[in-house]
Amino acid sequence: MKDKHLAVVFLTPGLLLSAIFILVPLVMAIRLSLFKMTSLIGTPTFCGLDNYLSLIQDPQFWNALKNGIIYAGSTVILQLVLGIAFALVLNQNLKGRNILRGSVLMPYIIPPVVIAIIWGWMLEFQMGIITQFLKYLGLYFAYLETPFNAMITIIIISVWAWTPFVTICFLAALQNVPQELYESAEVDGASSWVQFSKITIPILMPVLSVVALLRGIWMFNKFDLIWILTGGGPLGGTEHLPIMAYKKAFGLFDVGGGSAVATLSLIFLSGLIFIYFKLMKVE
Repeated sequence: MKDKHLAVVFLTPGLLLSAIFILVPLVMAIRLSLFKMTSLIGTPTFCGLDNYLSLIQDPQFWNALKNGIIYAGSTVILQLVLGIAFALVLNQNLKGRNILRGSVLMPYIIPPVVIAIIWGWMLEFQMGIITQFLKYLGLYFAYLETPFNAMITIIIISVWAWTPFVTICFLAALQNVPQELYESAEVDGASSWVQFSKITIPILMPVLSVVALLRGIWMFNKFDLIWILTGGGPLGGTEHLPIMAYKKAFGLFDVGGGSAVATLSLIFLSGLIFIYFKLMKVE
């Protein structure tokens, strides 16, 4: 009983902070989505579900949802594939392995805003170092000038920036794999692919499930990098729900509409997470 009381004492500050910084803004956002507000200081007018009905009939909303699914899905899949590959390499007995393990974290520890600014400079149309280098080779690529190219570019940059997190997670899991399993498999004549598919993947599956879930949530809600690089453009080609909510609330001063976008994003993500838990049996 004393331990339970101690646990309550330790948990209370965290629960209070969660309620203040997560629960209260969440309730306020849902409440605002039921009102019409023409400015941040205007008087709200109750409109019920009108904001939601307007969004459902708005092609821009469906385009933003599609962009978010493409961006999050592509980046998560690539991060998982590359993360597993890099973790397998870093788990080998390589010379300078500790230096490699440390250096692989470098992109992840750089703030996203700095990543966006640096990549924006390197891809700048006239003076960017990558642009100039590819022009010299005769391989210039219009990185951010078309919707398709802009989406490909932010996907590549995002994979570069956040694959290290996935790599470290998988590497930590590989550290706990008994080498005797691989030695026994080799004695039995199992190929490298069989060892990977029958030993490595099943052992990584619990970590894979959690990492895929977390990365999916984070990438679907990613705002700073996309906003700085493209602002959701060109022609709405990289605009997803977080950017749409921001533009509505702080650009068009449609606070109720922006809150409705955020609430629908929450509902969509919650549904996906529920389905994911059911399919993957994450505990």
